[in-house]
Amino acid sequence: MAAILLRTTPKVVAVLPRSVPLCSGGHLARFLGGVSIACNTRDGPAEFLPWHNGGGILHKAASVDPTVVVEAGAVVHSGAVLAKEVVVRSGAVIGPSVSIGQSTKIGYNVVLSNCSVGEFCTIHNGACVGQDGFGFFVDEEGKVKKKPQIGSWRETVIGEHTKIDNLVQVGHNVVIGKCCMICGQVGIAGSATLGDYVTLGGRVAIRDHVSIVSKVRLAANSSVTKDIQEPGDYGGFPAVPINEWRRQTANLRLFSKKDGAKR
Repeated sequence: MAAILLRTTPKVVAVLPRSVPLCSGGHLARFLGGVSIACNTRDGPAEFLPWHNGGGILHKAASVDPTVVVEAGAVVHSGAVLAKEVVVRSGAVIGPSVSIGQSTKIGYNVVLSNCSVGEFCTIHNGACVGQDGFGFFVDEEGKVKKKPQIGSWRETVIGEHTKIDNLVQVGHNVVIGKCCMICGQVGIAGSATLGDYVTLGGRVAIRDHVSIVSKVRLAANSSVTKDIQEPGDYGGFPAVPINEWRRQTANLRLFSKKDGAKR
């Protein structure tokens, strides 16, 4: 496969192995030797150019502040807006029309799409933000079909200074307040609402459309099945005030010992 690379100096022909397509999925263009490659896609011609600060590539229609660092192997797509002092690490993909605020750090292999990231944020390595929602249904023939995730009734929002640990699932239309702490393996189902200063221990599960007020702490492995309307500590399945959960646990232990003695 031959690609014609255009530059101000005489024309150069680059030969790429067949195993490496020039365009992947109609969107990604590669470049060689610090020069741009134009490739035609189903949406029309798309051109990606090398970025002077870091070696990554940018679509010509992206808006990027001169102070931004885009490392080699990172890609910024059409319509993306990157404010000053943003850093995009290698392997990251900034999707079309994504906006990133000042001094935000985007880690290695992060994928951002259909989202806006605020100022002074940190997105750690491998995170995916703004991907297609998990929606399926079984049709009349018993086949599992994809349910289009279009026309959501509100945006998914994560408040300022909120910290999210590894292996956390945040569903579509979820709203999380400011200064929350969400530990590893937490699952928050679609359309749930969390107030400010909420702390979720490891493996907490929150069902869809549940609301949790501000200043609630949930013990590890708790499961929230209905609204929590009072601040405080909660635990258990289903989650109840922490002292009630402790009594339940103690009574269950005593009951099991008595039942075992009878046997």
